[in-house]
Amino acid sequence: MLTLTMTPHLSVPSTHFDFKTLTLDSTLSALFLYDAEIEDTHPVIEVAGLFDNYPILPGIILKHQGKFVGMVSRRRFLERMSRPYARELFLQRPIQSLYGFIQTELAIVPIDTCIVKAAQLSLKRPHELLYEPLVVEMGEEAYCLVDVHQLLVAQSQIHKLTSRLLDQSNYAQQVQTEKMVSLGRMVAGVAHEIRNPINSVSGNIDFLINYFNGLVQLLDCYNQELGEKSEQIKELEEEIDLEFVLEDMPRLLKSMQLGSQRLTQIVNSLRNFARMDDRKKQVMDIHECIDGTLLILDNRLKQGIRVLKDYDQIPLLECYSGQLSQVFMNLLANAIDVLMEKKEKEADKDWEPQIQIVTRLVNSVQGERRVSVKIIDNGLGISEENQTKLFQTFFTTKPLGKGTGFGLPISYQIVTEKHQGELKFKSQEGVGTEFEVILPIPASAPHPDLKGNN
Repeated sequence: MLTLTMTPHLSVPSTHFDFKTLTLDSTLSALFLYDAEIEDTHPVIEVAGLFDNYPILPGIILKHQGKFVGMVSRRRFLERMSRPYARELFLQRPIQSLYGFIQTELAIVPIDTCIVKAAQLSLKRPHELLYEPLVVEMGEEAYCLVDVHQLLVAQSQIHKLTSRLLDQSNYAQQVQTEKMVSLGRMVAGVAHEIRNPINSVSGNIDFLINYFNGLVQLLDCYNQELGEKSEQIKELEEEIDLEFVLEDMPRLLKSMQLGSQRLTQIVNSLRNFARMDDRKKQVMDIHECIDGTLLILDNRLKQGIRVLKDYDQIPLLECYSGQLSQVFMNLLANAIDVLMEKKEKEADKDWEPQIQIVTRLVNSVQGERRVSVKIIDNGLGISEENQTKLFQTFFTTKPLGKGTGFGLPISYQIVTEKHQGELKFKSQEGVGTEFEVILPIPASAPHPDLKGNN
């Protein structure tokens, strides 16, 4: 029995197929599939009639007692039948007698195969089989055909879509980079404006401490010279609580001094972080870069997150300090986010959110010295499905408005392209995540024994 059926979702001619509905992940099920089959015991004339009645049919599935045995393509059938005396020899004979002459190696692919992958498979075939239709396996003993021309057109459409998305991604990334550069310039300007009064306060505190110590000495001298104090002086001392003032003032001045020093450190960290448009690499201490980033994030770390630092002796590096600060900012901020999320969900009261920062000197396979910076958290971890998408632009697991999907892709670009390094990660869901930044050390850098950074 000869059947020619079309699946319901493919009821339109292939020449009018709407390729605009395709996506990057579209499979063969999205294309117009030809469902035509015949038993190999039927005469060849039935196949010829089928090809005559359906000019766009690329081929016919061949079966023997309901079992798949092969495929008769239009091209090879017409080529064989156009030879002298072929029609007289084969038209009334069973198809199996002809199939021995026209059968070729078949390309059989599952229905859920991506269009791009199927097209690549088709193009890898020998040139004489290049335009043979692909056999699509629908299920157990169920097969259809896909026309190669339609397949390649679909691949071309997906390629255009990919190019368009890449253009959009590159544009969005440029916009984000420009925003970060603008933000960096603004922060640098604010940091510069803050730095001047902070320097003034910090410098004057030293004078103030000296002035206070001098006044205390003068007061002691007055007390020794005057001897018995008048009632007016006693009342004034009691009113201003002189004893407490003399005891508390040194602590107050020391607190102001430490505060101004911390403000100076924060401003310097902001200035380093703000160098987003570095024109050339600068020599820097990687530990100062990390510590500066931690200082900026100090307010978030105070939410109960413990930071453990294990620093090795590392030589100075040539880096774009602002961009590298952004990498550490992204990695540390992500770690804080997942730790706070786990803290909200965690039922175990003994669990403590923790970030471990480890720096080491390592050697590459070629023996080149490199610096490894590991940022390890004991948060939620990353699922295997999301790990494959981690460095994709726009991908984020954060709620709308909290994540842009740019942090890790930009960090990867900064480390790999700007610094010729590596950005790796490993994660176990429910246990935690480790990111590793590996940076090359210039040959001219001094040996770490000459400079300690602990």
